[in-house]
Amino acid sequence: MAGETGYRKGLRAETLAAWYLRFKGYRILALRYKTRVGEIDLIARRGGGIVFAEVKWRSGRQAAMEAIHSDNQTRVRRAAELYLQKHPRYTGCETRFDALVFAPGQWPLHIKNAF
Repeated sequence: MAGETGYRKGLRAETLAAWYLRFKGYRILALRYKTRVGEIDLIARRGGGIVFAEVKWRSGRQAAMEAIHSDNQTRVRRAAELYLQKHPRYTGCETRFDALVFAPGQWPLHIKNAF
């Protein structure tokens, strides 16, 4: 990914995260879900649960995890509320906020209940 812009790296990381979750048995409901309060990188379902995930690509895992700060978390939570309002069939589902972090030369790290 050398030479790519941050935006393109982010798109690639989101695509890789979607495939990674598919291989783990998740069904992808939405990628880059945009609302008036923000964007959710990835929304997935597995069993009776819905996962709202933040995806980060950085030079190292620690930097990627640090990039998921309280502003990001608030934005994702608010956007998730709007998603559930627009998709009432999921309101009874257990919800979880995960993070998927990517760094060069390392396997993806899926952090369940990250925030």
